[in-house]
Amino acid sequence: MNINTIILQHRSICNLVIHRKVRQSFDIISDMLDNVSVGALRDEFGELQMTYRNILKYTVEGIDDPERQKVYNRLLQNILRLNDRIKQDILAHHSGWYTYSVRAREQMEERLRAGTIIQSVDDLVFKSRLDDLLGLAEIEKTGPANETAKETERLSGIIFNHLWLTDYYGEAEESLLNILMESGRFEWHDIASFVSAVTLSSLRVWDTAKIKLLASLTGKNMPHVAERALTGLVFSLHYYDDRLNLYPDVLDLADELAEDKMFTERCRIVVLQAVRSRYTEKLTRRMTEEILPKVVKLKPRIEEKLDLDKILGDNPEEGQNPDWSEMFSGSEEMFKTMEELTNLQMEGSDVYMSAFAGLKRFDFFRELRNWFIPFYPDHEAVDSIYRDEILGPAINELAEALYKTPFICNSDKYSLVLNMKYLPAEQKSMMLKVFRMELEGLEQMKYDNELTDPAAIFRTNVTQYVHDLYRFFKLSDFRNEFDDLFTGRLDIYNSFFYRNICGSVADDRSMADYFFSKEYYEDALALYLTIIKTVKDDAELFEKAGYCYQKSGEYEKALEKYNLAIMIEARTWTLRRSGYCLRKLGRPDEALKSYTRALQNEPDDLSTILMTAHCCLDTGNYDEALKHYFRIEYESPGNSRVLRPIAWCYLVTGKYPEAEKYFERLSEAGLTPYDMINMGHLALCQGNIRLASEHYISSMTGTEMTTEAFINAFNDDIPLLTANGVNEDDIPIVLDYVLMSLKK
Repeated sequence: MNINTIILQHRSICNLVIHRKVRQSFDIISDMLDNVSVGALRDEFGELQMTYRNILKYTVEGIDDPERQKVYNRLLQNILRLNDRIKQDILAHHSGWYTYSVRAREQMEERLRAGTIIQSVDDLVFKSRLDDLLGLAEIEKTGPANETAKETERLSGIIFNHLWLTDYYGEAEESLLNILMESGRFEWHDIASFVSAVTLSSLRVWDTAKIKLLASLTGKNMPHVAERALTGLVFSLHYYDDRLNLYPDVLDLADELAEDKMFTERCRIVVLQAVRSRYTEKLTRRMTEEILPKVVKLKPRIEEKLDLDKILGDNPEEGQNPDWSEMFSGSEEMFKTMEELTNLQMEGSDVYMSAFAGLKRFDFFRELRNWFIPFYPDHEAVDSIYRDEILGPAINELAEALYKTPFICNSDKYSLVLNMKYLPAEQKSMMLKVFRMELEGLEQMKYDNELTDPAAIFRTNVTQYVHDLYRFFKLSDFRNEFDDLFTGRLDIYNSFFYRNICGSVADDRSMADYFFSKEYYEDALALYLTIIKTVKDDAELFEKAGYCYQKSGEYEKALEKYNLAIMIEARTWTLRRSGYCLRKLGRPDEALKSYTRALQNEPDDLSTILMTAHCCLDTGNYDEALKHYFRIEYESPGNSRVLRPIAWCYLVTGKYPEAEKYFERLSEAGLTPYDMINMGHLALCQGNIRLASEHYISSMTGTEMTTEAFINAFNDDIPLLTANGVNEDDIPIVLDYVLMSLKK
């Protein structure tokens, strides 16, 4: 049996039911039922078919049933539930997955009954209290083995498995976590891991009881519990977003949650961190790509030949609106300095994924639960290095520093500890020094953050937890048994539930501007387009939407948004941006009109003057182009780059002495291979074939210019040469002479 086929069939049924295609869904379910082991599932399918036939019959006969919509909605819910149960049954018997091997073992030992677990908790609490009363607790602590602690740990594992592996929660499961928290026997880190188990269970099988349980835990005042509950709730509701319309009780819950301002603020924190996680691989990739050599383009455009984009430094048409500068104050180009890396770290970017990815092969991570236990200094993984000669004496300081650092997620902290005992002695000593230095600083930073940002602890815990989840879904041995939450768009801000809770214009604008400031243009655009449906008179919204399109190379759509912004307010920046898109679209005449309007607004703006000159160059109006380039030359003394297009304009208009003068000035600043080609053109137009050949050969000698690139550039300019009187018969001869000379 092909398990992937079963999974695809399950997804197909979900999609069909969501789109109210019941008959088609029944066809696939009927096929899947051939592989189930539970006969009751076939019986249930028959009942659903009968219910649907009755709905069809009553509808066709025109029988007015006020409950029909409720019955129909309940039918859709039951089909989805049956579909989920069929999938679980088949996977349990045929997949060979770790999930179902653990469940089979626990069921065999009868350890997955909620009532039994609650009784075990009660017994443990009773024993603990009795030990306290009799004074036995202290004796146990000093003994070789704390039996109560062992029993607590054993029971914690059973509880985790129960919450993770139970398909549908009842009253016992709903009250279990409250009982555990109230017992006083289970530590915060155990409770936090139980919350993760609920999330895993929710992602495995949809159950409104799990959703409600996670929602109830978002208000708990226990370290990591509220953070994990809310993160699990957000991810679960996003994962099942297309189902939510079928569950009025979940929609009512969302409405109730939306009334709590703190909840909505915290919800935005989770969503922002989830979006950041999408860029984890991109961060690593960009760091790598920055050291790769640039790819040489074989067929350059006129802009590249004349280096037009760099006459005034960086391309003026690539920059963001100066009016938005406040948004970007203090931001630098990413990955240039350690300071910048630290800033990324501080805001929650996952900069350590690649560093720790290789440290997840320890036996510790072969236990699924261990991926979700928050780091704490007394964990047995830390205890294991007490006996280390170097690390042992300082283990308390080390563990405390790791526990307090906000920059490393929990699974990475365990990875670091587990790896330490294998390090050379010198590295161990060095790490201890670093941690000792950091400990005091972490204490002060924690105090300062809590003083200035009430949500600092919540934000830190959410960040670490999302990083933990990312590693689980990307690196764990169990990842193939779950749908990867971090594959795809992960655009939670577009989810039905999120829009229901946090979908105000102000909220969308704030989040969109954040994405924009971090250059997450795809995400920013999605929100700007949503806002624009409501707010139609804000020029800046259209400008930013246009800029997002521009950065993705969608110049037609960018132009559309820029033009809408211009209709509201014809700002210079927007007019220039419109001109830029028009040039990219090969419409230089229209681009010139945009730049001309921009010049009317700001006649002294050098960037606009420059782009106007480029448009004149594009349209063949070389005399007009020269006027603008001369102004750049005058206003920007010592700018050698502007000499290049001036020399070109003189060349193409047949003003050879003037062109020669500017090429000479340009040579003092340093010639590019394209300058040498253009000087060859000048000599050829003047009838000096030998000198032309020398310049052509020089363009490929000791430069990055390839033979293919030279040929392409030369062929592009043949119309220019013939227009300036060069004999057409001479041109191929000159080209062959140059190429053959290079081979000697």
